[in-house]
Amino acid sequence: MSEGLTYRTAMKWLFIAAALALLIGTQPAYAKVDLTPLEQTNLGVRPLDVAASPDGKLVFVLARGEVLVYSIPEKKVTNRIPLAGDFDRLTYSREADTLILTSTTSGALKTVKVQPVFQIDISNHPFKGPADAPVTLVVFDDYQ
Repeated sequence: MSEGLTYRTAMKWLFIAAALALLIGTQPAYAKVDLTPLEQTNLGVRPLDVAASPDGKLVFVLARGEVLVYSIPEKKVTNRIPLAGDFDRLTYSREADTLILTSTTSGALKTVKVQPVFQIDISNHPFKGPADAPVTLVVFDDYQ
């Protein structure tokens, strides 16, 4: 009976020694990574947090009192969303197409729906109403 106990004890110590050897004796392996800078720009504000759209074309930059919408393809800030409140965290919900802002100081939560606006060139086409109307309805009825 003492042989079985000795064998079990020896196996337990062998297992502990192997686990310690794995934890202490192994070095992490690093793969080579090539980094290629794509662009850098000065936003003119101090960013607090950032989030990207799912397609990677827009970057939302949270700054004091506003969210900047930076277009990667256009390489410029295309929109500014004014904010009331002291928000300091930002994330993007892909499922709801929503920006989610939070404030650690006030505990506030704000959601902002993100909906793209498409510009359609209607110059040299007939129209009704004032040329400087804020909304334009376009009817594509000349298809054959």
